[in-house]
Amino acid sequence: MISYQCSACFFPYDETLGLPDEGIPPGTKFEDIPDDWICPDCGTPKSGFMPYTPG
Repeated sequence: MISYQCSACFFPYDETLGLPDEGIPPGTKFEDIPDDWICPDCGTPKSGFMPYTPG
């Protein structure tokens, strides 16, 4: 699974964990999140998230 990060506030989205509080269950691929989804921390649109590799 891949992680993504908001380019504005660096909020992480981990496909393995999902965002259950946002209605996104664990295992949800980033491309399967609705296009109108926004960063829960800063409101950046989904298009503002970039693939992220911790390390």
